[in-house]
Amino acid sequence: MTAQDVGTVQSEILVLDPDRLFAETLVGQRLTDQYQAERDALIANNRELEAELRAEEQALTEARKTMTPQAFRAEADAFDERVRSIRAENDRRARDLERGRELAPLTLMRMAEPILVQLMRDTGGKIILDNRQVLLRADVIDITSLAVARIDAQIGDGSGVEPGAEAAPEEGAEAPEDTPDADAAPKPAE
Repeated sequence: MTAQDVGTVQSEILVLDPDRLFAETLVGQRLTDQYQAERDALIANNRELEAELRAEEQALTEARKTMTPQAFRAEADAFDERVRSIRAENDRRARDLERGRELAPLTLMRMAEPILVQLMRDTGGKIILDNRQVLLRADVIDITSLAVARIDAQIGDGSGVEPGAEAAPEEGAEAPEDTPDADAAPKPAE
């Protein structure tokens, strides 16, 4: 496949907009929706726990009238320990959720890497730069729209695809020429 066949001029230097890639691909949209659903579930769970703890605290306050100071102190301490434990667990869940949101674009890039490598080969590219690091460029070297289309076509929303797993080559795609660079996979940007 030549660069003209993929709808772009041949260039050794290509640029990609990772934010657009994440926002516009089915994988990125699924990961965003998944994060939002998990976030909503965590918020709902926190509200339920808050209501339960408020009711438990109110019941403990009412029971205080009939309890000895020592019994009340033991119950209050147990309640405080439970509240601290719940808060720690919720903080951990929130951190894990946020970490997952931050890693989602990297997950997409790992899934898309074989597709981007093939796209780079098809366009004669030697390097793909993050467009946020490029001051001036010609629009013809931006492969973001083409990458979105190929990723959607080859891995859809990414369900069941392991990050870094080889995506099936595009139908009709030619094998890359046997050159020293053709077998060298580019290193993803950190």
